[in-house]
Amino acid sequence: MQKTFKDRVFDNHTAEEFNALALELFNHQAKENVVYKAWLHLIRRNPKSVSHWSEIPCMPVDFFKSHRVMTGAFHPELAFETSGTTGTHSGWHYIKEAEIYEQSFIKGFEYFWGDPSDYCFLALLPGYLERKESSLVYMVEKLMRKGKHPLNGYFLYNHDELFERLTEAERNQQKTMLIGVTFALLDFAEKYQLPLLHTTLVETGGMKGRRREMIREEVHQELAAAYQTKKIASEYGMTELLSQAWSLGDGKFSTPPWMRVLLRDPQDPLSTAEKNDGAIHIIDLANIDSCAFLATQDIGKRNPTSNTFEVLGRFDFSDLRGCNLMIS
Repeated sequence: MQKTFKDRVFDNHTAEEFNALALELFNHQAKENVVYKAWLHLIRRNPKSVSHWSEIPCMPVDFFKSHRVMTGAFHPELAFETSGTTGTHSGWHYIKEAEIYEQSFIKGFEYFWGDPSDYCFLALLPGYLERKESSLVYMVEKLMRKGKHPLNGYFLYNHDELFERLTEAERNQQKTMLIGVTFALLDFAEKYQLPLLHTTLVETGGMKGRRREMIREEVHQELAAAYQTKKIASEYGMTELLSQAWSLGDGKFSTPPWMRVLLRDPQDPLSTAEKNDGAIHIIDLANIDSCAFLATQDIGKRNPTSNTFEVLGRFDFSDLRGCNLMIS
């Protein structure tokens, strides 16, 4: 019996297999995703002219704030609210099947970190926990349930309790993952310092106006000094994507086999020419029922020798040609 696309997407693909899957999904979404189809029409890109995944046009991620980005018609099992910065409004990512999202982040975690049931998860996620529908909180909740460790927990501003659990996990030599939004980890580090020998510290980015903006290297230096650890890991994801890229500790991100990152000219967002630095465009084959081909608001650079990428910062799409054709 032939596998469905859903059954094939999370395999460990060869280059040829990934290309075939990406083109299959592209042609499907170019027909069945009303928003993406209209975008392709507006930029005058004929799907028949695309013969390789690197040529696929990526739609601005901001369209999730102004349109229902769905491939086909369905009643979503999940809906996650996108984060809006000051002066902007949020949008929604509608998920047809919760199973797809769960498969993506669990298999992605296993690909980089191993079995989640081996870990204790501590989540320092103010802001995210205070939102009703956060994809990050959903992910962490499911990872916690895989292991059911008694020290698992979420923390807003109760840093005393977090310190107690972290200390106990270290004392028990328990493999632990402390996942936190950047400003909260820095706040915690100012009050509590302890050597982390069995804990992986994962920052998810984001100051959200809570602290002065800092480059990633500066953040990692402060956290590494507070916790006497050489490496700070990072997670790169967004509500509009069902998959995540991970950095194991050097600020260089890798993607799971069903995800690719392209860097393109930020001054010509309609170009499909690849660059070693520029705007980050992402192909996420797990986005089967929304849009798998997205242009983000992030700037990055590629490390060709290691097949990794770095995130350098953000820019405002409104200043760029062609990216606001459908925003209303």
